[in-house]
Amino acid sequence: MPAEATPGARAARPSPGPAASRAQGAQGGPSASPSASPPASPLTERQEARRRRILHASAQLASRGGFDAVQMREVAESSQVALGTLYRYFPSKVHLLVATMQDQLERMHGTLRKKPPAGDSAAERVAETLMRAFRALQREPHLADAMVRALTFADRSVSPEVDQVSRQTTAIILDAMGLDGDPTPEQLSAVRVIEHTWHSALITWLSGRASIAQVRIDIETVCRLIDLTTAQPDRGPRA
Repeated sequence: MPAEATPGARAARPSPGPAASRAQGAQGGPSASPSASPPASPLTERQEARRRRILHASAQLASRGGFDAVQMREVAESSQVALGTLYRYFPSKVHLLVATMQDQLERMHGTLRKKPPAGDSAAERVAETLMRAFRALQREPHLADAMVRALTFADRSVSPEVDQVSRQTTAIILDAMGLDGDPTPEQLSAVRVIEHTWHSALITWLSGRASIAQVRIDIETVCRLIDLTTAQPDRGPRA
């Protein structure tokens, strides 16, 4: 049997698309810190299949009973891997559920690409895209709650997984914007604010403190930042 993947190897993915690459650049990328670990070796086909079974089992258990229903022993049994192997891929339930969120967002991104938003402006397209993603999570409230709780509980040890979630969300927004070139620093700032608002809206909805209508208003309002950063008004000659 080949050596199992180390926790760092679980983040190895196929080459990202243009939006994902821009998102990685916007976030600083894995090597942004001088003390960052060297890139992990790509998973073998067998290891990747094992990882996918683990993430599928995690999502299934969370869909049925939320955060508390995801027990590492049950995930191991459901995915047909040894418990020790599971911990080598994901050191804790929080690591696992944050990685599950990244995987769910990646799947959403693929679905969204098949039917791009039809808004006339970048702001409209991003708002439509994020509401479609929100409705997808709404259909699985227990799973959404489990993933968001894991993000809330995540400490520094889960930073690689949290960064992957952020990059995937950023890539979704950049794709919806439909930029001809790389985003400007002002546009990237707007994207970060939109991302924070979307996650916050998800939390407030899950806790029962916001309706879907309120979520839509907040998302549409914050997405207007995109048009503000895109517009280049003529300020006239300076004095």
